[in-house]
Amino acid sequence: MTKIALFGTSADPPTAAHKAIMLWLSNRYDSVAVWASNNPFKSHQTSLEHRHKMLGLLIGEIDTPSQNISLHEELSSSRSLETVEKAKEIWGNEVEFILVIGSDLVSQMPRWYRIRELLQEVELLVVPRLGYEINEGDLEVLKQLGAKVAIADLNAPAVSSTAYRENGDRDALTPPVAEYIYQAQLYACQKAAPSK
Repeated sequence: MTKIALFGTSADPPTAAHKAIMLWLSNRYDSVAVWASNNPFKSHQTSLEHRHKMLGLLIGEIDTPSQNISLHEELSSSRSLETVEKAKEIWGNEVEFILVIGSDLVSQMPRWYRIRELLQEVELLVVPRLGYEINEGDLEVLKQLGAKVAIADLNAPAVSSTAYRENGDRDALTPPVAEYIYQAQLYACQKAAPSK
């Protein structure tokens, strides 16, 4: 059965860690569908339009033999269940969907919209994030709600969108994304041209 990894992210902005995650997913799944969305538990500093454009640039940097990573703006929703319903319209029911989430989201998932229904439609893949330990108790709560959970054996770069926004950590960004941010003047921390 075809396995599609569904990787939605705030991408505010997308970082080198997002790139590493997409590359890792592309080597393990038939297809990787990526999009930016608004997380109702977060505030966002730039529009979805800009975040989708930056994700497109990031995907363009990834060279994989299968070329199986694609941007799907139409999957963007603040409710993951709606995203999965759209994915089923695109790829049909004879596909196995793997919903990719960061370890920072595990504890909030039980409060997500119609979570039991969502967990019937997908398998969960939790990607570890620095500073967000994966709590066994939180995983158990998800399992009791019906989740099938796997943990990614991935060590993504220790960078984050938050570190970039708050501290201007340029190591977080890849050059095309940094250039886009500079040209569009998207973040207050972005004062000077990106290093070449």
